[in-house]
Amino acid sequence: MSDNFASLDLPPGQLANLQQLGYEKMTPIQQQSLPLVLAGSDIIAKAKTGSGKTAAFGIGLLTKINPRDFGTQTMVICPTRELSTQVATEIRRLARYQQNIKVVVLCGGQSIGPQIGSLEHGAHIVVGTPGRIKDHLRKKTLSLSRLGILVLDEADRMLDMGFYSDIETIIHEMPDDRQTLLFSATYPDKIKTLSSSFQRSPVEISVESVRGNEKIHQQLFICDKRERLAGLQRLLMNYPIESAVIFCNTIKLVKEVCDYLVDIGISAKAIHGDLEQRDRDQVLIQFANHSCSLLVATDVAARGLDIEDLPAVINFELPREADVYIHRIGRTGRAGKEGLAFSLFTDSEKYRFDAISTLQENKLNFESIGVLKDIDRQLAAPPMVTLCISGGRKDKFRPGDIVGALTGEAGMDGSVIGKISVLDFVSYVAIERHAANDALRGLEQGKIKGRKVKIRKLR
Repeated sequence: MSDNFASLDLPPGQLANLQQLGYEKMTPIQQQSLPLVLAGSDIIAKAKTGSGKTAAFGIGLLTKINPRDFGTQTMVICPTRELSTQVATEIRRLARYQQNIKVVVLCGGQSIGPQIGSLEHGAHIVVGTPGRIKDHLRKKTLSLSRLGILVLDEADRMLDMGFYSDIETIIHEMPDDRQTLLFSATYPDKIKTLSSSFQRSPVEISVESVRGNEKIHQQLFICDKRERLAGLQRLLMNYPIESAVIFCNTIKLVKEVCDYLVDIGISAKAIHGDLEQRDRDQVLIQFANHSCSLLVATDVAARGLDIEDLPAVINFELPREADVYIHRIGRTGRAGKEGLAFSLFTDSEKYRFDAISTLQENKLNFESIGVLKDIDRQLAAPPMVTLCISGGRKDKFRPGDIVGALTGEAGMDGSVIGKISVLDFVSYVAIERHAANDALRGLEQGKIKGRKVKIRKLR
């Protein structure tokens, strides 16, 4: 089977667009699923974040959109707002070869009014979370009577979050003859139940080996439960980890670990389900643009976080399911780079360690946390600082406008500007730490798109 996009029956405009976007060859999940998607088959695909799954369904569904029909023809349901936004952004990029393809994001955590306004003008593709999509169906501001394709992205996490009944309610509003594409990082029995209820003779695809990635160096330490926080500190002092996601199994522990790290002077932020959406956005943006060194997270909250170059993952405790461990550590060691995966566990969690070894078909070794030296050193501050700007997409702000304000009136060198994120009503720009105060003053004294804006530095 060829890994060349040209081997597929795609429009010439899409092939040219893929080339411009840097899609050189199909990833394994694209290679196996795209021909089936184009052929109209239902599929169950086991694929993790970073495998290219968005393009695997996005390229296929775009070939079936009728641009002249502004009824909702495709829906992608995701577990979180972050993933929904990420998926919608990628679909818009893939749709550049077609004119007037409208993608609308429907998620909680933001006002429903503007969403209703967007839907009144029609939407070819809707991407969103189950709760908010159900809200629109109840209000009758969304119709799915013309839907041809449904995508359930990260279906395992949606089930973990208790969305089964919401998904069921949404699907009952759709035509029975639709095509249903189900993507899941893991494949528990509840996914089989979901599939049997809503799919027609689905083709199963799995491109992930459960063996550990040879580019990920796994190191596990056993410790006493009471020493776990001190053990984490010792681990961080012994290894020069510039950036890492630290996984915990509960929200309570996420808060406890983050508070401990901040108290000892380490740059850390927490992300979990109790956060307001605005705060979740800020935390993810600060971590992604290197303004925060460590992100402490639950598995559910970390979904939608796709960092291209994450040096390390730390399991503060081993997950309850072995395949979740594979998914966690798979966030590092991508694109041919090496990654580190550290784990702490207690004697009572030894059965989880054994289950992970069995699943990987690889005998893992572990050491006592006591083998690490007790080092006291100050960890370096993150290289970037994030500035928050009171204006976004709804104010017609673009990244170029922010760059122009910084390099023009503010007189900054463009080399100190990092990642820029423009949301609906607010924007964030990362600035190298040494230049952050100058950038803040420059933007406060100047204007963006001819208007004064409020600027603040995120801590």
